[in-house]
Amino acid sequence: MINVASPQIGDAEFEAVKEVMQSGMLAQGKKVAELEEKFASYCGTEHGIAVGNGTQALHIALLAMGIGKGDEVITSPFSFVASATSILFTKAKPVFADIDPKTFNITPEAIEKAITPRTKAIMPVHIFGLAADMPKINKLATHHGLKVLEDSCQAHGASINGKVTGSFGDAGTFSFYPTKNMTTGEGGMITTNSDELADTARKLRNHGMADRYVYEFLGYNFRMTDIAAAIGIVQLDKLDAMTEARIKNASILSEGLAAKGIEVPYVPENYRHVFHQYTIRVQDRDNLAQQLRDKGVGSGVYYPKPLHKFDLLADYGRKGLDNSEEAAKEVLSLPVHPGLSQADLETIIGAF
Repeated sequence: MINVASPQIGDAEFEAVKEVMQSGMLAQGKKVAELEEKFASYCGTEHGIAVGNGTQALHIALLAMGIGKGDEVITSPFSFVASATSILFTKAKPVFADIDPKTFNITPEAIEKAITPRTKAIMPVHIFGLAADMPKINKLATHHGLKVLEDSCQAHGASINGKVTGSFGDAGTFSFYPTKNMTTGEGGMITTNSDELADTARKLRNHGMADRYVYEFLGYNFRMTDIAAAIGIVQLDKLDAMTEARIKNASILSEGLAAKGIEVPYVPENYRHVFHQYTIRVQDRDNLAQQLRDKGVGSGVYYPKPLHKFDLLADYGRKGLDNSEEAAKEVLSLPVHPGLSQADLETIIGAF
């Protein structure tokens, strides 16, 4: 079976972990600081703040922005649940705005319609590895005096005109879950150019401590370990090569599938799509997925139900989300990861 995801872990990662284990410094230490510096540099930001996972990154970043009870944050309903629940963790209210049916990303037009006097921030989700329309979203945010938090958990290295995700908004957030474009096993990162936001985020992830046993405010134990960071440093060194492999694989798939009449992923001009997922739209999706499995090709549905359709989030918007609802019925993600061979790609295309 050709799996839809496959973490690319090799000897270098094993050796990096072994080095940390032998050092005796397993918790947050020098390796975390090194990963923070290198990842911030990769994104073109002043600061990187490592945490335990992508959900924690979203939660901490929102709190560091001052988001709290009574505030509204506009985001996409076509995403993993953490995009919305991280807002709930701050006691703020997620407000859903619809997506573009071609990019699957939240649109500036839908965001503008969702703005109210209580709106404090916009959280665009760079879904599947393609950046949302950040120039227009930033312009909208500036006009209305709103913060911007990029949910870049699926978009490591994605860019618009060479500017990398995580550097557009007041802050960006990333996940290093095993299936992401780079991994630390479990981990997350906040990127920002704001000294104040970075300082607050660092304290929030470590019990609100300014100095050892000096607690400024309520904080959390959301630290990354040096073991995870050691893996991440190796993975970051490999990220561009792994991304180019994903882009090449996506190009081969698109050429082969388009010839068979399949609607392939759309990439706007001057955008770098890093293909966390290679997602097509098809009718009778479940039947097709079964036929692909029968031919040895794995696939995945991300996401089968938009967030506003779950009872947990039903109070935060049900109207004007038609594109999200239609996409959830038709999306199917195919293998695109760097571990695919030419024969694998031919098998995937041939299975159609």
